[in-house]
Amino acid sequence: MAVEPLSQKEIEDRLAELPGWSLDGDRLTRSYRLSSHFAATAMVVHIAQVQEELDHHSDLTLGYNTVSLTVHTHSAGGAVTEKDVELARRVSELAPGHGAE
Repeated sequence: MAVEPLSQKEIEDRLAELPGWSLDGDRLTRSYRLSSHFAATAMVVHIAQVQEELDHHSDLTLGYNTVSLTVHTHSAGGAVTEKDVELARRVSELAPGHGAE
């Protein structure tokens, strides 16, 4: 089954429900600051578990005490889809448990 790109309006509506996330070109993006490198690393591992569950993977960058994500759907021509929104939602739900801001 093909994954359909979201319209600009649909993306804006979804982003209104995802504080801290934004649209950068054709990708959803978000960066988190954590208390330490270890905390950031633990969050990356947790995000990787969620990505495996969803079978949808983002560009995930680990900094000293930061985690950044860039999400879009390759099979939809690099557009934003519901799969991206679901991944962003799941990451937003797990972030507080890691002390991420």
